[in-house]
Amino acid sequence: MKAPRSPAQPASASTDRVELMQTFVRIVEAGSLSAAAAQMGTTQPTVSRRLQMLERSLGLRLLQRSTHAMKLTEDGERCYGRAKELVGSWSAFEADLRGARDEPEGTLRVVVPHAFGQQRLVGPLAAYLGRHPRVNVEWLLHDRTPDFIADGIDCAIHVGEISDPAVVAIRLAQVPRIVVAAPSLLAQPDMQPDMQPDALAALPWLSIRTFYRTEVTLTHAASGETRQLAFRPRVSTDSLYALRSAAILGLGVAVASAWMVADDIALGRLVHLVPQWQASPLPLQLIYPYARFYPAKLRRFVETMREAVPRAMAATGGAAAGPEE
Repeated sequence: MKAPRSPAQPASASTDRVELMQTFVRIVEAGSLSAAAAQMGTTQPTVSRRLQMLERSLGLRLLQRSTHAMKLTEDGERCYGRAKELVGSWSAFEADLRGARDEPEGTLRVVVPHAFGQQRLVGPLAAYLGRHPRVNVEWLLHDRTPDFIADGIDCAIHVGEISDPAVVAIRLAQVPRIVVAAPSLLAQPDMQPDMQPDALAALPWLSIRTFYRTEVTLTHAASGETRQLAFRPRVSTDSLYALRSAAILGLGVAVASAWMVADDIALGRLVHLVPQWQASPLPLQLIYPYARFYPAKLRRFVETMREAVPRAMAATGGAAAGPEE
């Protein structure tokens, strides 16, 4: 008499079902196996093997793959929605059990603006890493708002207003903006230190396309009076560094973040024009997509940035702002 056959194991005992679901969710949101592997810090063959194990364990084909494309099957569509819910619930369950012992770990992917990300925000980043030695950070410099899901981004620090209702926006600080120009541009006899904003219209201008292009509104700090200046820029750029360099070379007047040109003004490379007038300050915000559960590495990063960024900005000419969601 033959011994009864034991039921086939749908997946290796060493492979956690939740891990397979996590991998599947990451594949779908990343858009490809290779992108998912890069985001998870593993290899494409490993990701492919986990997907095959999940498909075998469920007895379903979840993805249709070709050389150049990948799309969910009908079963895959249903599985993705349930898998994402399951993974989120499991993460919340683990965090609830761990409570105060929930130690941040893993890789946090953060998008930051070029100028801030290279200078003023590195100090707060160091504070975060110093507190949480089990976290690694991918510090990605972009001036655009990321696609959080497609790019696998946990959060971003953004300069300017946010209108997307799908994200949480926490205001960390405000960035004052002032009018500056090189001494060489002001060498004309009719250019006086006490000039009024209207006199600036006679000068060539530079623009930063992300924030102003052909006009700028200045506000008097004491009276609140406003003046709108229209101009045709000689140089238009999307880089704060390029704007600063062009201003130093005397190519035109610029509206720049106060912290970025403070040293240039102190050293005489730039002159602060109409000092009683400023362009509207820009909000510096930390943003991340809404979710039912946030991992400890993100929660602790938000806490650190709320504490450290206002101090860093206040120390360099930026205005602190109360946390705001």
